[in-house]
Amino acid sequence: MSDDHTHVQEFFTARAADWDTRFPDDGPAYTAAVADLGLREGDRVLDAGCGTGRALTPLRAAVGPSGAVLGADLTPAMLKAAVRAGRDRDGQLLLADVAWLPLRTESLDAVFAAGLVAHLPHPTANLRELARVVRPGGTLALFHPIGRAALAARHGRKLTPDDLRAQANLGPLLAGSGWHMTSYVDEDARFLALAARVD
Repeated sequence: MSDDHTHVQEFFTARAADWDTRFPDDGPAYTAAVADLGLREGDRVLDAGCGTGRALTPLRAAVGPSGAVLGADLTPAMLKAAVRAGRDRDGQLLLADVAWLPLRTESLDAVFAAGLVAHLPHPTANLRELARVVRPGGTLALFHPIGRAALAARHGRKLTPDDLRAQANLGPLLAGSGWHMTSYVDEDARFLALAARVD
């Protein structure tokens, strides 16, 4: 495991047990973001970097019993928290790195990723791997339950021009990794960038 991965695992292992109680009001924001992904009954969707699996229940509701919901995360403690919360009933949990997914090429209709982009060690390559597993025309949602400015303030930081999630940076990043950004919202109450898989 690389130092990048070890650092990410340590960060989330330390926070896994109380993650949901620290952010108890995020549920409706997740549900609204999943709705914007435009999933249909029977679709196959991955929650990349699923953490404690808070998106799995709205994802399951969106694709119905005939759909497939997968949740992949690098941190065993996060997946254990997802199981404790009963969210493994809504999706299959995979201990996997989003940089190297154990999934067939073009096997999914969509990827949902909450809070993932900031933790990607190699954003272009990592987003390209997400593109690999999605069919042409499929969708990607990059989500955070609060916007960039609110998140920076929460961590006592200022927004900088090199923030990957700034629209001016994210559009070209997605374009260079198999995606075309179709919408971008950065408000206090949420961040949501949607992209389509380029053929």
